Order: sequence, then structure tokens, then C-alpha cells
Amino acid sequence: MTDSSQQHLADHFAHCIQVFGGTTAASRRLGIDERAIRRFINQERPLSARLLSDTAEALRILAEEAAAASTEAAAMARSAGA
Repeated sequence: MTDSSQQHLADHFAHCIQVFGGTTAASRRLGIDERAIRRFINQERPLSARLLSDTAEALRILAEEAAAASTEAAAMARSAGA
């Protein structure tokens, strides 16, 4: 893999970590140490296909949770007369 494609993967992984809400939240969601996450972002450790797959799955779950919370918040707003 070229340096530019590795950089692209690291940049995308860093973006995913921000979507989770930062390193601490991502660590909980992915079940890996915060230091390890920083090492992946800084390219001190290589990103594996499995880590990327696990990240994608955790993001799907987060999206489902966010959609459910959004639906419930909208319903609560309607019932509160907002």
C-alpha cells in the first residue's frame, strides 16, 4: 500500500473516531485502548481490514441508535407542544 493510501486510511479512521465523539467514546465502542487508537491515527500501527470492518459496524450501530433517539425526541417535542 502506498504512503498516500495509508495516509488516506489514517485520515478516514481519524474522521470515524470524531464521529464517535472522540477517542474515549471510540475506545468504548470499539473495545480498544485509547493509546492504540491514537497510534492507528498517527500511523504508528497499521490499520487492519478487521479494525476497519469493526469500525464500520460500530458506526452502523451508532447511526441506528441516533435515529431511534431522534425519532423519540421528535415525538416528545410533539407531545410537549413544541
